[in-house]
Amino acid sequence: MESLTARILARASGKKRVEPGETVTAKVDKVMIHDVTGPISVEVIEKLGIKKLSNPDNVFIILDHYAPPPSIVAANIHRKLRDFARKFGIKNVIDVCEGICHQVMVEGIIKPGDVVVGADSHTTTGGALAAFATGIGSTEAAYAMITGELWFKVPKPLFIKFEGQLPAYASGKDVILHILGQIGADGATYKAVEFSGSGLKSLSMDDRLCIANMALEGGAKNAIFPLDDVTINYFKELEVELDLTKLNYLKPVNIDKPELVVDLASIEPMVSKPPSPANAVPVGDVEGVKVDVAFIGSCTGGRYEDLFVAAKILKNRRVARDVRLIVIPASKRIYKKALENGLIKMFMDSGAIVCPPSCGPCFGGHLGVAGDDDVVITASNRNFRGRMGSPKAKIYLASPATVAASAIEGSITDPRKYLR
Repeated sequence: MESLTARILARASGKKRVEPGETVTAKVDKVMIHDVTGPISVEVIEKLGIKKLSNPDNVFIILDHYAPPPSIVAANIHRKLRDFARKFGIKNVIDVCEGICHQVMVEGIIKPGDVVVGADSHTTTGGALAAFATGIGSTEAAYAMITGELWFKVPKPLFIKFEGQLPAYASGKDVILHILGQIGADGATYKAVEFSGSGLKSLSMDDRLCIANMALEGGAKNAIFPLDDVTINYFKELEVELDLTKLNYLKPVNIDKPELVVDLASIEPMVSKPPSPANAVPVGDVEGVKVDVAFIGSCTGGRYEDLFVAAKILKNRRVARDVRLIVIPASKRIYKKALENGLIKMFMDSGAIVCPPSCGPCFGGHLGVAGDDDVVITASNRNFRGRMGSPKAKIYLASPATVAASAIEGSITDPRKYLR
C-alpha cells in the first residue's frame, strides 16, 4: 500500500509515484535552523561564497535553545544568526522566548503536504500536521537553503493502527512511550511511521505532536498522521485556511496489515527509565523512586493541554519540600493562554518555578540543568546520560500529569490518584 510519505515525496519531486528505497530530489517547502545547529549552516554558506539563497521566505531561524542567552558565547551566536538573516533577506527570525522551534513551526508555518526539513532531529514533530517533516544535518540544511531542494531515499513505511479511545488520565506521551517499549530504540530505523485507525479521533493535536516528535526515538525518518477532522479543526483555531480540494491525497487510508496495533483504551501512565526512551514501563514499576527535579516543558511536554492537566493536579497543592519543579511553556502563544486562564498562577502558588518559553533544561544547556546524582522526572523527550546536565544524573521520562503528581509526592507517582 502506498504511504502518505511516498505520496508527498512523489508530488515534491514531480513524479506520479515513488517506491520505498528509491532516491528522489524533492522541492523543500520549509527549512529550519536554530541557535545550536544554525551557526554551522551559516559557516558552510559563508565558506562557499554564496551570495543568494533559493527562497529566503522559506527559511526559519529560531533562537530557542539558549533563550535568553546565558553567556557571552550564546549571545554572540544569536548576533551571528541575526546578521546572517539581515544579509540574506531572511524575515522569519523567531527571536528569544518566542518559543521552541518544533512548537513555533506548527503554529501556522507548516501546512499539510509540505516537505519540511530542520537541523534538529525532532523536526519529525511536523508530521502530526500531515506533512513530511524530518531532521537533517547542518550542512544539508545549508544546501537546502541554497538550492531549495534536497535528495531523499524514500523510507519504507511502518504502519501503526490505533483502536479504542484513550482514557482521560492518559496522554500522547503515554502512547508513544508504550509504542517505543514495543518497537525498541531501533525498531523504526529510517522508516516512515504512519498512523491510522478508528482510535485517531480520540487523539488531540497536542497528543499527535508529542507522538510524532518522539517517533524519532525509535529511529524513524519521519512520522505522519493523516489529514482528518482533528487536523482541519486545528488549522481553523489557528485561523489558517487550507485548500482541502488539493489535499485529498492526505486523507486517512485503511491499513489492512499494520505492523503494530495499539488499543488506546488499555494505555496506562508510562515511565521510561534511564538511559533510553525505549526503556518504558508502567508507572507502577517505578513508583516510589525519589526525585529531586521535576520538569514540565519542552517540545513534548510544554503545550497547553500539558500545562492544563499539570495545573489541575497542582491546584491547591504544594510541591514537595525537596523537589524543584520547573515549568516552561513551549511558546509565547501557549504561555499567554496559560496566563489568561490562571494556570501560571496555579503553578507559582504550588511552588513551581515558571520560566519564559525556551528549550530550558531539556538538552542540558540552560535554565535548570541537573547536577550530580540528581534524579529527574521530566516531560521532555530524551533521558540519555548527560542529556539534561550532569552525566551522573538519572532521568525518567513521563507525561506532564505523572511529573506533576511526582512533584507533589516527592517520588514517582501514578497520576490517576489525582485525576479521578
